Amino acid sequence: MDEKTKQIAEGLQCKYTVFEAGADSQQVEKAYLEAYEAGKTGGFWPAVVCLDEYAVEWFGIAQQEYDRDSILAGSAQSGKKILDERYEENTEYYKEGGMEEFIGEETQGEELQHFCGYVSFSGPTLQADTLLLEVPVKNPWEIIAYLPMGGWNECPAPEDMAAICKYWYEKYKAVPAAFTHDVMEFYAPLGLNGVDSLEAAKEHYAFCLDRIDQGTRTGTLSELAAGLEHSKVWYFWWD
Repeated sequence: MDEKTKQIAEGLQCKYTVFEAGADSQQVEKAYLEAYEAGKTGGFWPAVVCLDEYAVEWFGIAQQEYDRDSILAGSAQSGKKILDERYEENTEYYKEGGMEEFIGEETQGEELQHFCGYVSFSGPTLQADTLLLEVPVKNPWEIIAYLPMGGWNECPAPEDMAAICKYWYEKYKAVPAAFTHDVMEFYAPLGLNGVDSLEAAKEHYAFCLDRIDQGTRTGTLSELAAGLEHSKVWYFWWD
């Protein structure tokens, strides 16, 4: 295990398992799912963190600039209101006549059943040392206070992210699950939990513009919605 990996893991002050760079990525997902079930009675929520070189730098910044109590307090905000406001801002360009084109009429989209943010581009292996954490929190959105992410470019601030994660857990039972320095993936075992897919896609676009702008073939809301209908993993990447 790399020394920096050890320092970060021990600094988080929770139980962890290390999967070294180059290991089979499927082992990590299997271990996560087992931990997810164990956490229901074990008093924790699992989270996977890929420690590439940028993530190591991110943890150093996070320890200095983010306050755990402030992030937790942020979860008291209305996650729905935050997403509604972000959607209005993000679609301002389309309101002058291009909204129908933006929504589109696609009936097919990419379905995601497995985590992919920590997977190497060269094959089904880990791109860097990866931690499986057992985060000792009561509620899954509190993971964001342990792993503060956001506040740069178009990524929501950690306080807003905590509120959104709370809202999505209450609405969909989706939980923040896997992290790199610029990727966040949710595990949504109930899928959309009966919510209309276009409504869900609007929220995903509000959360992360690139989910459509760089993550779909057609650049349309309907393509994302079609993919979400049968997905159990939600993927977000901020450029």
